[in-house]
Amino acid sequence: MQKPIFILGIIVLAVLAFVGLNSLFTVPQTQQALVLQFGDYKRTVKEPGLHFKIPFVQNAVYLDNRLLSLDSPVQEVISQGKKRLLVDAFARYKITDPLKFYQSLSNPAIAESRLSNLLNSAVRRVLGGASFTDIVRDKRPQLMEAITAQINAESKEFGLVVKDVRIRRADLPETNSEAIYKRMQTERKREATEVRAEGREKAQRIRAKADRDVVVLQAEAQRDAEKIRGEGDGERNAIYARAFGADPEFFTFYRSMIAYQKGLGSKDTTMVLSPNSDFFRYFGNADGFKGKSAKPAGPAE
Repeated sequence: MQKPIFILGIIVLAVLAFVGLNSLFTVPQTQQALVLQFGDYKRTVKEPGLHFKIPFVQNAVYLDNRLLSLDSPVQEVISQGKKRLLVDAFARYKITDPLKFYQSLSNPAIAESRLSNLLNSAVRRVLGGASFTDIVRDKRPQLMEAITAQINAESKEFGLVVKDVRIRRADLPETNSEAIYKRMQTERKREATEVRAEGREKAQRIRAKADRDVVVLQAEAQRDAEKIRGEGDGERNAIYARAFGADPEFFTFYRSMIAYQKGLGSKDTTMVLSPNSDFFRYFGNADGFKGKSAKPAGPAE
């Protein structure tokens, strides 16, 4: 008798444990739960921890309560001015009403599909009404805010809120980029050629002016030198004239001494002259040759 009772007790304990386990459910800190009874909503549990439910009758459906990311595939957008752009955007959203989210979308996979369509449509509408420069540079933050507002207006019934939409990249297609690059390269080469031509022209003008200035300076220097040389020669001749007029004999002697100094100053000088030449008049006689008129022994240099 005791053995069947023991076995029955174990079975009862197992059943109670099974029922107890099915009466409890745990809500992680990163999630929230909907308690459903035969598919009908009963309550929402947002507090993390251990919670109770009716076993076998109620079940818990878990939904994430963190900020979730939604990646959109790269799509082609035509902006104002018929510019074709490849846009890569993503969104971050959060489930704010778990019941409405579950009733309208059922699960996160369907939610991402629906939200991705809304994101792509909003991107095309907003960027399609903006210019290329606004998208790429001038008004990019305002355009992302406009896309966020449009998605939130269309996703109210989903029980979620889009916190932010970002455009990772907005570029021209590869063929357009290559054409623009080549055009920019050609434009830069043309500008470089113009700058070099202007530089060569300025260099030629500077060289021509410098050459002209050199010629003018040399001519002026030559003129001034000739003028000074002429004045010096005139002054020298005037001094010679005054000296000759004051004492012709001394002047002749002085001029002869200068001639000796210049003519015989070098050690390797060789001269072939007659001893009776006027050049040697003061060698044999300090008074010079008698009976000859006084005149210089040679020209002064």
